[in-house]
Amino acid sequence: MSRDHLALRGVITSFDRSRRSPLIPKEIVVDWSKSQQLLAENSRFIPGGLASLNRKADPMIAFARAKGSRLWDVDGNEYIDYHAGFAPYILGHGDEDQIEAVTRAMAQGLSNYGSGPTAEEGELARLFLKACPNSQKVQFFNTGSEATSQAIRVARAWTGKSGLIKMQGGYNGHHNMVAANLMTPKDQLGGPSTGHAYPVVPITAGIPKEELSLIHPVPFNDLEAVEATVKQHPIAALITEPALQNIGVVKPKPGYLEGLRKLADQYGFLLIFDEVKTGFRAALGGYQEVSGVAADLSTYGKAIANGFPIAALGGKAQYMDLAISDDATKRVLIAGTYNCHPVPVAAAIAALKKLLNPELGVYAKLERLAQRLEAGQKEVFGRHGVQVAISRMGSAHCVYFADRVPNSWWEVLELHDFAFDSKYRRALIERGIYNFPVAAKQGSISFAHSEADIDQTISATDNALKSLLKK
Repeated sequence: MSRDHLALRGVITSFDRSRRSPLIPKEIVVDWSKSQQLLAENSRFIPGGLASLNRKADPMIAFARAKGSRLWDVDGNEYIDYHAGFAPYILGHGDEDQIEAVTRAMAQGLSNYGSGPTAEEGELARLFLKACPNSQKVQFFNTGSEATSQAIRVARAWTGKSGLIKMQGGYNGHHNMVAANLMTPKDQLGGPSTGHAYPVVPITAGIPKEELSLIHPVPFNDLEAVEATVKQHPIAALITEPALQNIGVVKPKPGYLEGLRKLADQYGFLLIFDEVKTGFRAALGGYQEVSGVAADLSTYGKAIANGFPIAALGGKAQYMDLAISDDATKRVLIAGTYNCHPVPVAAAIAALKKLLNPELGVYAKLERLAQRLEAGQKEVFGRHGVQVAISRMGSAHCVYFADRVPNSWWEVLELHDFAFDSKYRRALIERGIYNFPVAAKQGSISFAHSEADIDQTISATDNALKSLLKK
């Protein structure tokens, strides 16, 4: 190992506590030089310098540690965190009950045995089904992509069909069947496409054209487009986030989810709700608890274990039991060396016990803080004469620089001021408020946030707008 690399590693593991931090100003020249140094060093060994290129953004900040509602980077800067690692940290970073549970599991000698059932996976399943009563049975995975892939496989086995409807602007994982039509540019879509499907626009190379022909992207909140597609193609499933949370917070119109449920029943495809982001954040039982609409299959991740790597597929027993079908032509394989590894299982059990505990009142606190933030933002933006539409669903929120909240990705493209949003996010980061620096991305509040955090965020917003509007 090079001397330079050893020196850099020492800087990163300890990071520089001596440098100014308390949520930046003094009058704002932010030093991210060590972050850039780390990225350059990593790039010698890792393409792009990071293991998930979804983390690539400008500014590219290398974080060294996190606790509660706070992040610290390798340059010694401190931030109030609203990115929450793409939303899993509903309890906050480094939750003490989770740390204790994971430490205890390892001290007791729990291991990844690779043979037979464990008591812990059974306990986790019981807690999960208590929280999510629309599911009758559950299976566990390591990532949301694995869960959505399994859901689609189950739907194809059940229906004997291959086509998949997905939402333009929805993210359901990185595997071939859903890696298309996310934040697609206008010129590749051609128009709002009311009443029919969009062209397929993959977000990665390497997907065979035969697979792409089975993907049918439609506009969110457009039942007519769904029905037209089902009439034209043999559809096994429709997969959607019940509210799109990878392009901010785009909510379903009244009656939309009910309409999807009706169309699924009428035409015989399975309705899959991807609750990897909405699950355990919109409510304890996910967005299905909020909407009252039950899917056939549902996928979960992120908040289920407050940031530890585990995901779930829940659903009606008749579909879930295809994993053990007596008919080999219908049997759906489920396998994974690390499925229900004891560390994330211990963390998930600890997280669900806290979320289920009425005395803690996790969701009531999250709602109070979210209301406080929204009210403060509205007051500040109004005072500065900046037109915004704030879309919020519990602790998940997004400020759109638009005259109304969008109902689809096309409306986000049409209405939202992406350039101003990018400048706004940068200005907040320079003032110690970390939202992911990509326009139209969701923010998330955790149970670890305080009223003081919210008030500091509102003050920083005021300061950021003064600076931006001067230019």
